[in-house]
Amino acid sequence: MTFWNTVIRFERSKVTPWIGLRNALGVALPLIVGVATGETAGGLMVAIGALNVSYSDGVEPYRQRARRMLAASCFGALAVGAGGLLSSDHLLPVPLAAVCAFAVGMMAAVGETASNIGVMTLATLIVFAAQTMTPVAALQSGLLAFGGGLLQTALAVATWPAGRYRPELRALAALYSELARSAANAQESAAPDAPPPASQQSTAAQQALTSLAGDRSLDAERCLALLSQAERIRLTLLALARLRVRLGRESGSGSQTAILDQALKAASHALTVIAEWRGAIPRDGLSPVGNDAGDANDARLMAPLNEVRQIEAAANQLRGSADVMTSDARWQVDALAGQIRSAAEMAFHTTPAGSAVFAARESASPWTLRLAGAMANLRANLSLDSAVFRHALRMAAYVAIGEAISRYTGSRRGYWLPMTVAIVLRPDFTATFTRGVLRIAGTLAGLLVATGLVHFLMPAAGPEVFLIVAFTFLLRCFGSANYGIFVTALTALIVFLVSFNGLAPGPIMIARGLNTLAGGAIALTGYWLWPTWERTLAPDLLADMLDAYRHYLQAGRDAYLQPGGEFAARLDRTRLAARLARSNAEASMARLRTEPGVSEERLNILDKILVSSHRLVHALMSLEAGLATNDADATLYYLAAALRGSSIERSHLPDLREDHHALQQSGDSHVDRYALVNVETDRMVNSINTLGELVLDYTQRFATPVTR
Repeated sequence: MTFWNTVIRFERSKVTPWIGLRNALGVALPLIVGVATGETAGGLMVAIGALNVSYSDGVEPYRQRARRMLAASCFGALAVGAGGLLSSDHLLPVPLAAVCAFAVGMMAAVGETASNIGVMTLATLIVFAAQTMTPVAALQSGLLAFGGGLLQTALAVATWPAGRYRPELRALAALYSELARSAANAQESAAPDAPPPASQQSTAAQQALTSLAGDRSLDAERCLALLSQAERIRLTLLALARLRVRLGRESGSGSQTAILDQALKAASHALTVIAEWRGAIPRDGLSPVGNDAGDANDARLMAPLNEVRQIEAAANQLRGSADVMTSDARWQVDALAGQIRSAAEMAFHTTPAGSAVFAARESASPWTLRLAGAMANLRANLSLDSAVFRHALRMAAYVAIGEAISRYTGSRRGYWLPMTVAIVLRPDFTATFTRGVLRIAGTLAGLLVATGLVHFLMPAAGPEVFLIVAFTFLLRCFGSANYGIFVTALTALIVFLVSFNGLAPGPIMIARGLNTLAGGAIALTGYWLWPTWERTLAPDLLADMLDAYRHYLQAGRDAYLQPGGEFAARLDRTRLAARLARSNAEASMARLRTEPGVSEERLNILDKILVSSHRLVHALMSLEAGLATNDADATLYYLAAALRGSSIERSHLPDLREDHHALQQSGDSHVDRYALVNVETDRMVNSINTLGELVLDYTQRFATPVTR
């Protein structure tokens, strides 16, 4: 039932009417020009290039969007030209399709963007390799498709000069808004089985602002500084929420918890003001100038600063207490006041925080390091033990089979068969079978819609252009919300694109339907014969998460051991890596729940491992906010190795409870710094010991190798 819920799910948050409109315009313009000039074939080729690149459009920052769409334009044009040049060769296309399919499959190790562009390039290559074209026509078609991609890219970034940093500001506003919500719901944020607050929004903002690396403008520096300050506010809010919960358990602490509630409420109001004022960087992307702008900024700045004064008043009320936890809370409240004041001043004035900006820039990888990282990922996955490598082999084999069938059986428009195989096959069960089912159902629905429109309307060139534009809009506006809608609109769109070129739609629809059914059947049968089960991937991803937590622990430990050192960039980097690893593990668990044949017992243990890890990362983040041990590092290493299949016994694990006892005896528990370490390392020991019990229980119960 869970699988079918995934198939029919409609994600309203992914409906994008503005993207649909501009992508439809990018397809419509060349068609209209082609009809007006009598060059319908050329206009159609440009429209196809624009359509292919439209799949790479999105709401990301302009730099990221432009780079991705330009890459899609280049690869799409290369596929059109290369396919056309191969059209007269009857031997080379099959092995070439296999090689390209393997390369596309390996792109899953690089990332979703590379994988999506790769699949679109492969599909385009297959289609144009089946056309009959002269070398000159092939090169011309490639150039026209490139022109269409450039047109679509230009439309996607047309508002860049008018709103240069709008996407980045949108991501920052979402982050500050979620921080405000977390401050208002402190007890919920501190729940031990919940992920750290604002994790998703923080990751999205980090990714959005990577495009600003190297941008030395004042506004770009302010965005980076706001992000850096938000990360520190996030850590402080988590520490305060946990202290609020612990103080609430103490008798006679009602006044202290009331003061903390007052401070957190004021922080929530201040963060809401910062998040909601969209003029933090003006809509034209320029810094405010003139006295009027400065006066307006000063007036708006007063609201969050008034809230900061309330936070400072709360800190003063806590000052002087002999209670260790109250002293910790006072220290964190003081820090929160300074952090929010700094964020407000950066949002409403033009004062960048130089050191924070430097740290944020240091944490952003230059393109050479990103390329080296991508190549390292590819090399690491060149093994049958890798799910990505097996996916690439599966892609190569079944795309080659589909290409051979389409070429050597004389099937009309048989290129839809290998193209369907390439599009349906995914590394995991849920995505493959969801796409397979929806691809077949959506194709049949789209053919019915197109048949009805052709039969009742018999559209001429003008109405055909309108229908092409309408289906492009539906495809790009609603297609991301449900893949079935995407395929239905795409099928009808393809029928009218081909009909626009003067071909009869009837035979096209029949060929499309039959070859899609055959391609879908090959893809699903191929995956069934050689599956990659999520149950074999989830333990590895949980192991990656524990490794990432270990590296975060090492960075925090080193920061404590060397208080004067510069660890901000390293802590930011390891914290982000830990968050991404946890996100990957959570996504894997979501896929595992839809996979057939997975026992409730296995799911429950893996879920408990994930939930227990939340307690660990809460403790790690609280330790960072307060700015520990080698055995904790070693234990996480052993647990990650166990999840990857190594034989680990309980006797191999260090005695963390004894380590914690020794730690308590080594420092003055009444000193704020040591009190915080003692409390949070106690929680860390509990979390790691629980993880150890669960991981060893899982490996003992499910040690039998599972078919990958």
